[in-house]
Amino acid sequence: MTSLVFFAVLTAALLHAVWNALVKSGSDKRLNMAAVVIGHLPIAVPMLAFVPAPDPASYPYLFAGIALHFGYQCFLLESYRIGDLTQIYPIARGVAPLLVAVVSLVFLGVDLSSMEILAVVTIAAGILSISLVRGADGLRNGRATAMALTTGCFIASYSIVDGLGARVAGTALGFYAWLGIANAVLFVVFMAVTTPQVLRDLPIKGKKIFFVGGSASFVAFSLVMWAFTQAPIALVTALREISIIFALLIGVLLMGERLSLGKVVSTMITLLGVVLLRATRS
Repeated sequence: MTSLVFFAVLTAALLHAVWNALVKSGSDKRLNMAAVVIGHLPIAVPMLAFVPAPDPASYPYLFAGIALHFGYQCFLLESYRIGDLTQIYPIARGVAPLLVAVVSLVFLGVDLSSMEILAVVTIAAGILSISLVRGADGLRNGRATAMALTTGCFIASYSIVDGLGARVAGTALGFYAWLGIANAVLFVVFMAVTTPQVLRDLPIKGKKIFFVGGSASFVAFSLVMWAFTQAPIALVTALREISIIFALLIGVLLMGERLSLGKVVSTMITLLGVVLLRATRS
């Protein structure tokens, strides 16, 4: 992983934490999520004029990615509804890089060194440990834990599909522009059928998150999509998931959340994994 890719993924992780914090901070999580997803359109649509069209061979990955991103968003919303996502969401983010690493090694034939595997496992362990130090309710809530694990499976699945699709497409930005547009349109239809009030409230109550959160999310996913074409998917996925650390820092510094010793230890474990990952390749 080159320095350019490394810092691009770190930037994506920070942006991911920003839009995630915006979604968490509001009282209407459904409105906030809709604002972020539909907020991809102001950037994605004009981008089509400047990026190549994806190779038709990538269309199966594109359609699969649209479905997986939509499934991830639905399970994320359900997680918000039934449990404390600040406790159980780290489970999803921690499980995802482990699943991607296993699939990459066993089914995709990716060659990862022992140090790279150790880095991925260390990052995942640090992220998972955050769910233990932020309270036990999420772990005792069996349904909430199941939702977190399922969400992690969706994250791992769309990461693999996105990475392979971007490579086949021949244009990471073109591939994600179309994916982001289709996902936004699908989400509009979903909201219109299930919660039409969300679409009516979006231009007024969700305007800030639409522009700020939507832009941050689109840029974050685009950077990761490009990184997938430059480095092993498993390594990019593991590094991206340190967004949970940025989210924790935003919570402490901007939202008044308490910083405990357990959080510090979890953060240090995760950062150790990042250092190991950075030391593996240059």
